[in-house]
Amino acid sequence: MTASSTTSAPLRLLAVHAHPDDESSKGAATMAMYAAAGVEVMVATCTDGSRGDIQNPAVDGEPHPKRDMAGARRLEMDNAAKVLGIRQRWLGFVDSGLPEGDPLPPLPAGSFATQPLQRAAAPLIRLVRRFKPHVMISYDENGGYPHPDHIMAHRVAVEAFEAAGDPNRYQGIGEPWEPGKLYYDRAFSPERFRALHFALEEAGLQSPYAERLAAWLETDAEGHTPPPAPHPTTTQIDCGDYFEARDDALRAHRTQVDPLGFFFAVSAEMQRRAWPWEDYSLIQSRVPAHLPEKDLFAGLR
Repeated sequence: MTASSTTSAPLRLLAVHAHPDDESSKGAATMAMYAAAGVEVMVATCTDGSRGDIQNPAVDGEPHPKRDMAGARRLEMDNAAKVLGIRQRWLGFVDSGLPEGDPLPPLPAGSFATQPLQRAAAPLIRLVRRFKPHVMISYDENGGYPHPDHIMAHRVAVEAFEAAGDPNRYQGIGEPWEPGKLYYDRAFSPERFRALHFALEEAGLQSPYAERLAAWLETDAEGHTPPPAPHPTTTQIDCGDYFEARDDALRAHRTQVDPLGFFFAVSAEMQRRAWPWEDYSLIQSRVPAHLPEKDLFAGLR
């Protein structure tokens, strides 16, 4: 079965994320906007987030996350999903953590990023066949940033997009369903950070993005532009009215997000003026696509 190019049933969007909180820092305003418009939106969370460190000083002394980080993050995820008006499912894998050191230590045995691809992808393919999304969103080959769980989340999302509609693959875990479009999220696009950086400077405010931009500019011999993206933006979703919902969802992840930190350096109002979009790159489409786009469901409505 395949996603129809003339569907009249409710449209469905599935976003694949590595850990609880990733859905709120990447594409959250897009999801909230579509959910408010009647689209069925679901987040697939690959891991339990159990190896995440506490990033919020205000939570540092609380006993629950110290005793049971996975349980604390499950409650946070429930709250964030309610804020965004979306559904969420756990795929059941254990957080791999972010290895540090030189040389890097091996990943914990049995963690998500150590799984064979078919085993790691099977729960997502089962979910795709049940939920029947018309559109899927994931990370690029680098995981958005090179966390092993993000890279594996990319791999399983691409595998699910390609295999869920094939009756000869992953047999016995649901009737085949072929999503119509696959996007990579570009939440950390250099273009967006440049726009926010200059908006802060023009307002006479200190920008937290200067160091990041300088690192990007070092890769450009002329020192003028960020390096070209391997997957440039094809699709911009005008979702500025939902930036406050995105911020509230981020704050719901209390263990992982400092409410005085990086994500909240630019007010929602200033962001609406400087960059009122969330950015995506269309990677595969089984329906006619005309770029650039302003709607993830272009060609599917």
